Amino acid sequence: MSNANTQALSDAGVSIWLDDLSRERLTSGSLETLIKEKNVVGVTTNPSIFHAALSDGESYAAQVKELAAAGMDAEEAVFKITSDDVAAACDLFAPVYAASNGADGRVSIEVDPRLARKTAETIAEAKVLSEMVDRENVLIKIPATVEGLEAIAETLAAGISVNVTLIFSLERYRAVINAFLTGLEAAKANGHDISKLHSVASFFVSRVDTEVDARLNAIGTDTALALRGKAGVANARLAYQVYEESFTSERWNLLAAAGAHAQRPLWASTGVKDPALPDTLYVTELCAPNTVNTMPEKTLEATADHAQITGDAVSGTYEQANAVLDELAALGVSYNEVVEKLEIEGLDKFEAAWNELLTDLASSLKKAGN
Repeated sequence: MSNANTQALSDAGVSIWLDDLSRERLTSGSLETLIKEKNVVGVTTNPSIFHAALSDGESYAAQVKELAAAGMDAEEAVFKITSDDVAAACDLFAPVYAASNGADGRVSIEVDPRLARKTAETIAEAKVLSEMVDRENVLIKIPATVEGLEAIAETLAAGISVNVTLIFSLERYRAVINAFLTGLEAAKANGHDISKLHSVASFFVSRVDTEVDARLNAIGTDTALALRGKAGVANARLAYQVYEESFTSERWNLLAAAGAHAQRPLWASTGVKDPALPDTLYVTELCAPNTVNTMPEKTLEATADHAQITGDAVSGTYEQANAVLDELAALGVSYNEVVEKLEIEGLDKFEAAWNELLTDLASSLKKAGN
């Protein structure tokens, strides 16, 4: 039986994806249980998730030994291990993928985060990852840097579905949608069946509140303190307004007539960091049709336990959301400064996790080879 709260989210048009993957989660059956009981219909991964997964040496020991015997270095091994996990998860979600006409049952794998500012290298690696996983329901994750925009379009043009990640600003989100449309137009021109292409735009939420609230605390006035915990939701709600406006244009209608699917907004970074805020804040307040909410397991369990799902919480909130951003600007909190800092920090965190992963794996391969 499905959980009543997660079922209510699904009924409201929200696809629940788990923001986690590991070999243990696959072999123990825990992911399968979440599919059956908590309405989980997809999985997202990132370098930090894989670093945490591979720190559980037991689950990967046998494969690491094999890869060491085959003479693989850490970089080759990490792609083999992670693509194997993603392929296995894709197989597990194959029935969901078929039942949802390709919208869900999706598993994401990210390009090497060190390539985030390198367009050509990102495009090349996206193609390699797609071939390595070799599953129709994989999504290749590409960061929404300025350099990533062309890579997003070119990867879609090659007939590969994309999860665009690390979006913080409304301006960048508009550019991502343009890259998506450009990619679909090129894919169609290249002879690909664009009805098979799907994409999500991962708009980050809690990190916005963490950064903005630190600035509000530093200001310290009653007006400033009253705005804590509001920026992340307001920013995401305005992103949904951009989504609604963007997929009604004549440009979009031509693609839709050829079978294209709109790029859905995906709420990422939905684990609440501030204990003073409700732990399901970024679930209940961002419930809206045709969205994806990717949750760490802790947030998923909190949602299943006590979230109050009351349907669409986003449509019609745009005036209020704009007012929040206007109040922040009046206090001297620079939106552009915040989102630029968050993009840099996000890239740095993923690159650090990737480097740690490579270091740890190199050590494991060396031990296994002795």
